[in-house]
Amino acid sequence: MSVTESPARLGGPLGLRDFRLLLAGSAAGQAGAQVTLVALPLVAVLLLDASALEVGALTAAETAAFLLIGLPAGAWVDRMRKLPLMIRADVVRALAMASVPAAAAAGVLGMAQMYAVALVTGAATVFFDVAHQSFLPRLLPREQLVAGNGALEVVRSSAQVAGPGLGGGLVQIAGAHLAVAANAVGYALSAVLLLGIRRSEERPPAAAGASLAGEVAEGVRFVARHPLLRVIALATGLGNFFAAVLMAVQTVFLVRVLELGPTAVGLVLSAAAVGGLAGALCAGAIGRRFGQARVIWLSVLATNPFAVLWPLATGGAGGALFAAASGAVFFGSVVYNVAQVSFRQALCPPRLLGRMNATLRFLMWGTLPLGALAGGVVAEGFGPRTALACCAVGFLFVPLPLLLSPLRRMRDLPPARERAGAATSDAS
Repeated sequence: MSVTESPARLGGPLGLRDFRLLLAGSAAGQAGAQVTLVALPLVAVLLLDASALEVGALTAAETAAFLLIGLPAGAWVDRMRKLPLMIRADVVRALAMASVPAAAAAGVLGMAQMYAVALVTGAATVFFDVAHQSFLPRLLPREQLVAGNGALEVVRSSAQVAGPGLGGGLVQIAGAHLAVAANAVGYALSAVLLLGIRRSEERPPAAAGASLAGEVAEGVRFVARHPLLRVIALATGLGNFFAAVLMAVQTVFLVRVLELGPTAVGLVLSAAAVGGLAGALCAGAIGRRFGQARVIWLSVLATNPFAVLWPLATGGAGGALFAAASGAVFFGSVVYNVAQVSFRQALCPPRLLGRMNATLRFLMWGTLPLGALAGGVVAEGFGPRTALACCAVGFLFVPLPLLLSPLRRMRDLPPARERAGAATSDAS
């Protein structure tokens, strides 16, 4: 039974045992990560009395690795077997997160350790994510990539729904530092599940005379010369910058402006994530209805304007308004992500997947620490509400590069013959 035949014959990606294990591992890791999405900033705000700028710096530290090591990570991943790399990254992340409750119990936890944990976890996540996106096309045929990415987005969005509420409740009951332990457990369970995958994977052959810098440059050239990948990188990088502003400011805004408790904060973020789950469930059908290329720009054009409701949240109903606005934006973001990730996986030659994904992660996720720092600075100087207003205005500009690109005139991916020709030309 070949990999390309199994999913189709058994009813899609879920008919493949190895994909089910990959999906379960993703569920375990995402569940823990979403608990920590609430718990880690609350450790800083409630336990360590961190300022808005310090919370912004903590958020920046979590994503700094995408900017610092994002490009060489792709070349390293292309030289390695992907599955063992993901397992090692999970183990590193589990140990780093477990150090937070251990230090808090010993009475020695401080912001310096919080920054260190965020940096280490972020570096491991760079390798895990690049390897994960490069491993999926080895499990599934091209025609199953949208369904496979959609299933992974359903898992991620489901974790975003359940995780923050669970995290807020754990913080309320056990304390913020102990809630972080849930993330360590999630990463450890993910590693165990990934160990069960049987898909054989040989170490990629080393290119004769190839240097790390040369391999990195080849991935950068492929992305830079491809008009569709360039514009996806620009729009996503812009969106992630302002998403990072939101991530850096939202806990401070909900706790100190709307005066919500930990449980309420978790419930607001969980309610907001319902939009992302709905987007994941609908992404495949929306792509078939409107076209995989067209939905990339249409999804964010239709939903990003709801961001203007964030800074308008006040009083008792403020949490509900904040959650509703976030849910609408998250719906479009998830539909966009399923479409563009599947789009670029199908465009890229297999040997360049790691470098292509790493180059795009560098360009798209490298803006996250910059946005988080910007959010912290604006919130510290002018208040969290002003920072959210700047964030909302920024979201309105995200669809612009997509609307000015060839994607606006396309319905679906170019024919295979055109993709092959472009890949040969771009890699030369």
